[in-house]
Amino acid sequence: MAADAVVLLHAVFVTFAALGGLLAVRWPRMAIAHLPAAAWAAWIEFSGGICPLTPLENALRSRSGGTPYAGGFVEHYVLPLVYPAGLTPSVQVALGIAVLAINAVIYGWVLRRRRR
Repeated sequence: MAADAVVLLHAVFVTFAALGGLLAVRWPRMAIAHLPAAAWAAWIEFSGGICPLTPLENALRSRSGGTPYAGGFVEHYVLPLVYPAGLTPSVQVALGIAVLAINAVIYGWVLRRRRR
């Protein structure tokens, strides 16, 4: 159950990193938490790194007799939904750019709205 809770937390974080800027439309101070989360998500993708939540999940799975998986959270859970092939460095860069682009558009909209 603990490993599943980490998966849920990880999914919430990924969603927040990608789309959390929308919360700043309603609550502008949310940007204080969201911008570092988006930067971290983009950095993980650009660097080819693995979020610390992935080894935590795998360790919890191993301790409970489950089988850990290779690679990262995005590669194991998200990419099978979006891409039929495995995670490549160019796909990781594209995901990092997508995180930044989505949030640039969102924050541009937030700033324009606040100026009005």
